[in-house]
Amino acid sequence: MMGAEYTNIPDSFLYHGFLIPLDLQFFAEEGPGGEKTEEPTSKKLEDARKDGSVAKSQELCNAVALAAFFLLIRFLGQSIGGSLLTIMRFVISNIPDYIVLYGGDVPTNEIIILLRTAVIRMLIILLPIFGVGVVIAVVTNMLQFKWKVTSKPLQPKLSKLNPASGVKKLFSKKKLVDLAFAIAKIAIIAGVVYNYIQGMGGLLTLFYDMSLKSGVSEVCFVIADLGFRISIIYFVASLIDLLYQRWKFHKDMMMTKQEVKDEYKNSEGDPQIKGKIKQKMMEASRRRMMQAVPEADVVITNPTHFAVALKYDTEVADAPYIVAKGQDFLAQKIKDEARNSGVEIVENKPLARMLYHNVEIGALIPPELYQAVAEVLAFVYNNRDQKSRSSYDSKRMMA
Repeated sequence: MMGAEYTNIPDSFLYHGFLIPLDLQFFAEEGPGGEKTEEPTSKKLEDARKDGSVAKSQELCNAVALAAFFLLIRFLGQSIGGSLLTIMRFVISNIPDYIVLYGGDVPTNEIIILLRTAVIRMLIILLPIFGVGVVIAVVTNMLQFKWKVTSKPLQPKLSKLNPASGVKKLFSKKKLVDLAFAIAKIAIIAGVVYNYIQGMGGLLTLFYDMSLKSGVSEVCFVIADLGFRISIIYFVASLIDLLYQRWKFHKDMMMTKQEVKDEYKNSEGDPQIKGKIKQKMMEASRRRMMQAVPEADVVITNPTHFAVALKYDTEVADAPYIVAKGQDFLAQKIKDEARNSGVEIVENKPLARMLYHNVEIGALIPPELYQAVAEVLAFVYNNRDQKSRSSYDSKRMMA
């Protein structure tokens, strides 16, 4: 009964009659924030690059290094083998001399000096192989991604010591794919090696009739020949691995919509804060503009929707320029400020629209509007002169 009751429960199972819950989210690879449907941004890719996370195949580096190693064995194997035999003869030939010299009680220091000399000579002989390995490792990595030195991958992280994270990675899809790929690669290589050695059975019997130098040369040739076959298989497998690693890296770098929004906020700033800053800047600009209205010579209106304040000062510019302009509510504010300051207001619908849409604040009026603006300014100056004469005549009459 109990088994029939819980057979359809996906997140639990029965063990000897006990219901044991399972947290299937433990094996989930999706992070919080929803499904990753967005392409990775350049900032995320750059941050990943700084952290040392790139799409590369270590198998490709190993394959090229392996091919280079067998290539050196093929062309330098006989020479290296002969040099190593010479060192071996040097060590073996010196042991009887030490026994004769010291009467069977050879000091430890002498043995250490002899072995140290032999090891140093061996390292000098093998140094080209090590150097080629280092160069190949650097070049193959640089061909896969741009050169950039970073120490972040070497920094210790406590999260790497978390057993739960380790178990989760152990049963992840990536580990299962890597395991299947490694098994397939080893099986193919093992088959090639088995078939090759099986066909070389007759050669093994010839080693008894060869000299040591000829035997070393023949062994180097066999190792190089077999190594090239293995390298070809390894290289093809590494290309497949490189394509997979790039696809996996791109998939891992995919972002959720929320991550894109958060990154935009962090890099560009919160849109609400930016909006408030822009609003404050516009308010400050309007205040400065309204402060310049009393200095204008005339305000041209259409008369309800637009208002443009002009000033003509030959010491500042060769042509009239706009000190303020506005539409609707702001136009009404400009007109109110002009009335309070005694600035002349002139209604000219076409000119007001033309100036508002085509000339920015602080800019000179275009030459094609000189005639229209000159007529307005002449009208304003005549009115100003008439008012001045009227005021002067009134003062004389009162005197």
